[in-house]
Amino acid sequence: MSFITSSRTFIIAEIGTAHSGSFEKAKELVDAAVYAGADCVKFQIVYAHEILHPDTGFVKLPTGNIPLYKRFKELEVSLDFYRMCNDYCKKRNILFSASPFGLQSLKELADLNPAAIKIASPELNHFPLLQAINDNYNNFPLILSSGVSKLSDIEKALEATECVKTRALLHCITAYPAPEEEYNLKLIKNLSYIFGVPVGVSDHSMHPVLVPVLSVACGGSIIEKHICLSRKDSGLDDPVALEPDDFAKMVKAVRKAEKQTSAEIIAEMSSGYGEEKVLRILGTGKKELAPAEKQNYTRTNRSIHFMRSMKKGEVISANDIAVLRTEKILSPGISPEFYNTVLGAELIRDVQNGSGLVWSDVIN
Repeated sequence: MSFITSSRTFIIAEIGTAHSGSFEKAKELVDAAVYAGADCVKFQIVYAHEILHPDTGFVKLPTGNIPLYKRFKELEVSLDFYRMCNDYCKKRNILFSASPFGLQSLKELADLNPAAIKIASPELNHFPLLQAINDNYNNFPLILSSGVSKLSDIEKALEATECVKTRALLHCITAYPAPEEEYNLKLIKNLSYIFGVPVGVSDHSMHPVLVPVLSVACGGSIIEKHICLSRKDSGLDDPVALEPDDFAKMVKAVRKAEKQTSAEIIAEMSSGYGEEKVLRILGTGKKELAPAEKQNYTRTNRSIHFMRSMKKGEVISANDIAVLRTEKILSPGISPEFYNTVLGAELIRDVQNGSGLVWSDVIN
């Protein structure tokens, strides 16, 4: 695949769910990505039940507060939709990829034979999902985003996918928008050295050039950034995505930077945007949670949640728990790496539907 075998930066246009369920809009977004010069487009195969508990809380939208679970339900489309998107990508000669969020969407994505499977940052600790990729879909290139994570989280995710033949990491900040100054891009080279895999950046900042171009100076091999037709559209990520002309501006700047040395890139960016700002974006190279995402740690990541209220003495089965994002108002549970451990465990106290499963629920 290009992002592994070529010195050319592999650029992914993240369409996500910006199509709003319209195939015509999806085609326009693919066309926009082609126009801008992207190598690949990425969708998200969303099933709300794979991501959230129905009681996870509310999200603020221009139309008012609505249940977050309901908002994700609105993003669901048929598998045929993604088949048509994949076919259209082939027609436009651009690679197709997508993010799965659970075992159902993973199987459906694999059936589409994508250019890569992309794991979003909140799913970096979805160990049942990672294990399924490792066991059953290890021929597909795998890209893992590492936002809202610690170094140990990345290590565990890579260990869980050790049978996958082609892997890459994306350094990321899980905040929308993410401040450019918190990106700590020097980490790219360090992560590649520590884990021995190509590393790029998933950029949620608003600027079309700063983070992408400076990531090239830091040895980044992949750039992923959201694309939209208009930031005024109603998609979840449209307000922080790049419109087609800005995405094209980013691609042009990246292609120019590929022909420069790191020192030349940094000098040019410093001249245009200020040395102090550039130095802050480059950061220290030490892996830490960015200030903008600290409050999301354990809430955006996956944990084990109860799917019904249960009584003391009941035995936990696969139908009773799920690996979900905690998000708004529920309590986080233990890591999904212990999913198989708690199956068959007996509750030592009553538990509430939606609450995170904690060790004190099953162990004195």
